[in-house]
Amino acid sequence: MNIVVGVTGGIAAYKSVHLVRLLIKAGHEVTVIPTEDALRFVGLPTWEAISRHPVTTSVHDDVARVRHVALGQNADLVIVAPATANTIARMTAGIADDLLGTTLLATEAPVVIAPAMHAEMWRHTATQANVATLRSRGVHIVGPADGELAGGDSGPGRMVEPEDIAEAALALFAAGDLAGLRVAISAGGTREPIDPVRYLGNRSSGRQGVALAAEAAARGASVTLVAANISGDVLAAAQHPSVDIVPVGSAAELGDALTDIAAAADVVVMAAAVADYRPVEVAARKLTKDRGELTRIELVENPDIIAGLTAARREGQTFVAFAAETPSEEGGEEEMLARARRKRERKGVDVLVVNEVGWDRGFETPDNEVRVIGPDGAVIAAASGSKHQVAAAIWDSLAAVRSPV
Repeated sequence: MNIVVGVTGGIAAYKSVHLVRLLIKAGHEVTVIPTEDALRFVGLPTWEAISRHPVTTSVHDDVARVRHVALGQNADLVIVAPATANTIARMTAGIADDLLGTTLLATEAPVVIAPAMHAEMWRHTATQANVATLRSRGVHIVGPADGELAGGDSGPGRMVEPEDIAEAALALFAAGDLAGLRVAISAGGTREPIDPVRYLGNRSSGRQGVALAAEAAARGASVTLVAANISGDVLAAAQHPSVDIVPVGSAAELGDALTDIAAAADVVVMAAAVADYRPVEVAARKLTKDRGELTRIELVENPDIIAGLTAARREGQTFVAFAAETPSEEGGEEEMLARARRKRERKGVDVLVVNEVGWDRGFETPDNEVRVIGPDGAVIAAASGSKHQVAAAIWDSLAAVRSPV
């Protein structure tokens, strides 16, 4: 495969040397196009030595071959890493006054960018608007990660590791065991507003749902992740070319989003922790203790979202629900599983994942422990470990349910 790697002017450019090496070791032809600013961080001889191809920044070199157009025309894949805030803005505007800019305009190949910048620049409304525009044009965004930045700062804006960029980019061409599947996943915890300040919520961080989305995408699925109040550092793990993220807040918003998305999905996974109740009325102003307005809040039950979706299911769809449960002192695990089996039948789902929770387990932790109950009510899998490991085990189970031997 012919791959163009664009490198722009950020300190993360040094990581792109390893990215190019990884792509070449995987058997691909790689042409590096640095910007002039990128050469201030990693010199031209390094790029030529690592890629084994001539490297230039100018549209005026190799004019006879119309290089400034040919590179884009002949590319099977274009990766820009790092992609600075300036580069992202220039891509959005279609500016083509250097070799990288003309290549990006001339290519019809998939384009993957790995943003890298300071947190304030990433959060800026201009950058977020530019990223949204590029996504709408089909550009795949990988990252950024949340971590240590240049100058000792920390936050979202760190370029993801070369291995992650290569994996995400090459996954566009790889067929896994979930290839061709359209997957809808909800994750996080809904918040039901009481007034402009307060809400009813829960402790879900969204990590398990994010891990499920990342694993499904890595295995070839096209994923829509409906994210309810998930922090940026957690959500960064779901940044993948095959994952579309839809942010929501309340149960009503999550239900509306899933109703539209689930209709076209092959697999629907309800991993979000949805509030059972919401206030009957939401105050337009902050309620105060002085007036005694917080001593009584009338609640109304939220609709059962997954039950509503299964009632409208079409042939061939698979529905999965999560149940956060704590074993009782009397019945222990068996009583917990019995409750889960009844819940699976009541909600009409094919598979129910019992997520064992407690004060220090399940929610807001990097690890998880689950039991997977299949269509006949039997426990078809048990998994514990990191939420990524648990996600892999869950998808193994779902693949078996959809394609029984």
